[in-house]
Amino acid sequence: MSERIAKVNRKTRETDIEMVLNLDGKGAANINTGVGFFDHMLDGFSRHGFFDLQLKVKGDLEVDDHHTIEDTGIVLGTAIKEAIADKKGIKRYGSTIIPMDETMIMCAIDLCGRPYLSMNEAFLANKVGDMETTMVREFFYAISYSAGMNIHIKILDGHNAHHIIEAIFKSFARALDEATSIDPRITDVLSTKGSLS
Repeated sequence: MSERIAKVNRKTRETDIEMVLNLDGKGAANINTGVGFFDHMLDGFSRHGFFDLQLKVKGDLEVDDHHTIEDTGIVLGTAIKEAIADKKGIKRYGSTIIPMDETMIMCAIDLCGRPYLSMNEAFLANKVGDMETTMVREFFYAISYSAGMNIHIKILDGHNAHHIIEAIFKSFARALDEATSIDPRITDVLSTKGSLS
């Protein structure tokens, strides 16, 4: 199997992002976005999905964290799309339920080529650390559109915003790991149309 690694650079007047993503890694991460809690969440994503992730972001944090987090989602989605390439042999679907103390999160994804995000977020806090909780939806929306994937995230239980967000990132990682996994029974793409684009 060829390496499933993507290198993506994106530079605008608001952000300058460099990312290397290895879908078949061991969960090693080197992350610096300038938003501490977001770094912590991305480290959990890397570790629990067994993705190697190198990420360096310079964003306009003097404004707020919006562009930094949203643009990172765009770049991560692009990297996922590039790393899975023609999608031959992948399972396509992934789902998981993650508990974290009082919290229970379900995430299901489909690497179908069509973007869609369904998420029932309701955070009791406006911020966790230095990250706005409204940016959780923006981040996953950006991933869904740049990667071309369906993402369904459901908060089944929980009230602590830190626990909820952390479980969301971990559940997404595990669902993505499953969906991008190679199944030797799948010799082409898993679609009756013969295409996942």
